[in-house]
Amino acid sequence: MSDYIVSARKYRPVDFASVIGQPGVTTTLKNSILSKKLAQAYLFCGPRGVGKTTNARIFAKTINCFNLDERVEACNECESCISFNEGRSYNIHELDAASNNAVEDIRNLIEQVRIPPQVGKYSIYIIDEVHMLSQSAFNAFLKTLEEPPSYAVFILATTEKHKILPTILSRCQVFDFNRISIPDIVGHLKNVANSEEVTFDEDGLNIIAQKADGAMRDALSIFDQVVSFTSGNVTYEEVIQNLNVLDYDYYFKLTDAFLAEDMRTALISFDDILSNGFDAHHFIGGLSSHFRDLLVCKDERTARLLEVGENIAQRYKEQSARCQDFWLFKALEITSKADSLYKSSNNKRLHVEVMLIQLSEILNEEKKKSDRLKRQKQLQEENKSAGSVSLSATTAQTYNNSRSVSTSSTQPEMPSMSEYTSSAPISKPTVTGNSTARKSQKRSTLSIKNAISGKMTLNDVKSSELPKEVNEKKVEYNFSDKEVTQSDILVAWEKAAQTYEKSSPRLYITLKSQAPKLENGNVICFEVNNISQQDAINQVRFDIIEIMRRLLSNSRLDLRVEMAEHDNSEQLILTQEDKFKHMVAANPKLLEFKKRLGLEY
Repeated sequence: MSDYIVSARKYRPVDFASVIGQPGVTTTLKNSILSKKLAQAYLFCGPRGVGKTTNARIFAKTINCFNLDERVEACNECESCISFNEGRSYNIHELDAASNNAVEDIRNLIEQVRIPPQVGKYSIYIIDEVHMLSQSAFNAFLKTLEEPPSYAVFILATTEKHKILPTILSRCQVFDFNRISIPDIVGHLKNVANSEEVTFDEDGLNIIAQKADGAMRDALSIFDQVVSFTSGNVTYEEVIQNLNVLDYDYYFKLTDAFLAEDMRTALISFDDILSNGFDAHHFIGGLSSHFRDLLVCKDERTARLLEVGENIAQRYKEQSARCQDFWLFKALEITSKADSLYKSSNNKRLHVEVMLIQLSEILNEEKKKSDRLKRQKQLQEENKSAGSVSLSATTAQTYNNSRSVSTSSTQPEMPSMSEYTSSAPISKPTVTGNSTARKSQKRSTLSIKNAISGKMTLNDVKSSELPKEVNEKKVEYNFSDKEVTQSDILVAWEKAAQTYEKSSPRLYITLKSQAPKLENGNVICFEVNNISQQDAINQVRFDIIEIMRRLLSNSRLDLRVEMAEHDNSEQLILTQEDKFKHMVAANPKLLEFKKRLGLEY
């Protein structure tokens, strides 16, 4: 039992050729040895378990070897190599800066540097976790690091490069070590498993590699743990059970439920996940990664970014074919938002369940959105095909009946409204089926005179909505200019007001609110109560005049809009402020209430 050596030590690389996943670093170091251009200091940076200290030892062993082979590798036969392999080399010194970070420790190191090597050409000093040195220790080390003896080489290693002083960085050649890729880790684990005569499932080794997060040392430690748990038979099921990793089947099953809009199955699956002791926050992250993997599988160019085994990769490709891009984008948006808000949530289980419900409703929401767009497009097409509809039958009938209004039997007969309005439609959209005209659409008043003459105003219907004949047809009418009476004015005014009943209800109410008076035989005087009513009538004044002239066959009729005179004590329309003052007069406490709450009128 005492002879057992963990895989991380037993299979630690002993030469550059056996280093995994760092080809750039090893190539550069070998070339510097071959060209005999060694720097006085090197800084190896990178995450844990990627080979910083290992490469430092290999480099130190190689530069002192007396018989390098053609591959620039140590011979393992000379005195220097043998003493290194047996751990008794006096030319290679290792210092842990985490426990030797004081100024006195660096001073002892400086004193030791003065002693030349006994065997070999160089004395190599490997300082691990160099970022742990104190500020004073760094300052004491600067001079020696910049101008060491010719036989001294310093190799500094750290996982936190940002903590190294710039003055130290400027004196070193910096090598950045990368995380080891999952395929490289899996390949090395296969070699270790074959050497140890361990049967394995490649998907299980892939889970170990993912759990290691790019660190070979972590991967080998997990491998030893799983081998002990499985008694030498590493399978996918055993690995996820021992490492407490969520099975891919959960994510595939949940995604199928989302695509089927099966919210209940998703909630039941999540309850099963919690029952097995998995953390809900880790579940959200795993689900986001699953959606990301489905997205990269949709294109051959990005499929190489999928870091899973072949069997799992095939399942990803099959499921990604059933997922639309917009669905994956929305799913990633929902899971990312849930991940960022998870810690601030008071009810974390409900928070995740709401996320699952939202994922189940993506397709349903998209269908509703698509249906709304279709309905809007259908309405637009119907409105476009209908163009501008004709005046309502009620209004047309009103004009047709106006031929019998005149008190004189000899009054010439007015042309039918259909004779000149059939080609002058208004811009009111047709109501079809269950659709109703949108209230937000601006109502416009039709100018009959301008429509007939081919001239349109800002208040008239858009020219694009009118039939082509409106701008082309010009109709001329002859008026007898017969005198009209007050009763004629009242009857015609009633019918003129009805033409605005649907297109402008407010104007219709205004016109019906007062009775017009006939003055000087041809001037229609209409009184209004306020300026807004006066402006509204003046906007369509010429249209009303034209209608009255045609109804009464008198081209001399004119319209004058006047403001009605009221007593100073009478105010027909109150402003918001006036209303509030009236309320305050009845209840003075309202004024204090308004001030305290900062209310507006």
